[in-house]
Amino acid sequence: MKLLLDTCTFLWLITDDPALSSKARDLFTDPLNEAYLSTVSVWEVEVKFGLGKLPLPQAPERFIPEQRERHGIATLPLEEQAVFYLSRLPSLHRDPFDRMLICQAIHHELTLLTPDPLITQYAVKTAW
Repeated sequence: MKLLLDTCTFLWLITDDPALSSKARDLFTDPLNEAYLSTVSVWEVEVKFGLGKLPLPQAPERFIPEQRERHGIATLPLEEQAVFYLSRLPSLHRDPFDRMLICQAIHHELTLLTPDPLITQYAVKTAW
């Protein structure tokens, strides 16, 4: 299975946060699965870090690549074709970062690993 990590899922995985579900942890650690972190999530972390809403032990430009490498998480760039799915999404969720993750998951046929109940309302594969 190919997994796209929601931003909070990525942060919970790398910090071993108890908020992470056991199913999400099992899916992530299964060697048959591939995990991806979107550049959209990197953008979200950068914005929240810059606003002082997300404390990190290092600046995101060092922290994120180090954590991705340490945990075997690949980068998923934001491509134009994925962005075009935005016009097809109903307005169920106002968070622009989550909406782009949904578009990427649909476009690349990924399972979005997320605890967000609003995301599960979309026609996208999710797990938690």
